[in-house]
Amino acid sequence: MEKETLEQLRYPIGLFETPETITDQQFDEWITVLEKLPQRLETMVSPLSANQLETPYRPGGWTVRQLVHHIADSHHHSYIRFKWALTEDNPLIKPYDEKAWSELFDAKTAPIQISLDHLKVVHAKLVYLIRGLTKEQLQRKFTHPDGNTETTLEVNVGRYAWHGSHHFAHIENLIKREGW
Repeated sequence: MEKETLEQLRYPIGLFETPETITDQQFDEWITVLEKLPQRLETMVSPLSANQLETPYRPGGWTVRQLVHHIADSHHHSYIRFKWALTEDNPLIKPYDEKAWSELFDAKTAPIQISLDHLKVVHAKLVYLIRGLTKEQLQRKFTHPDGNTETTLEVNVGRYAWHGSHHFAHIENLIKREGW
């Protein structure tokens, strides 16, 4: 497979880029993406067969099942990071080894409905929380130890709207390529 094609498969919507200015409209769009992702994802993956769930979205990539479980795990982490940043002064967050998590028994074998239900609840709590934050609270930060990178909660809303859309596109593109 050509490198360009592999990159397109890996990043079908491109990489997340922090806008220079985050407008109210952009921010509202991000919240809408977060709010709608769980239902959109469930609608897309629920009809898939067991064999289809075991199909990698790209050569060497995770299966659809692993992607669904990963999205729930990752967005759960994001919710916790929001809480830390709101209750601590620029906390150093604990990263997790997402590749190792994707190899765990549950990520490889558990019914996807478990993570779809988890994602619904996490997103309901996250969106409710975000909608109640002031502009000042959205500027609170946490630091990721990889590169000592500071992130505001406002930017993290965008990052996770992108993250969900990124993995949604992985699955959607696989379904289109396979004609499912």
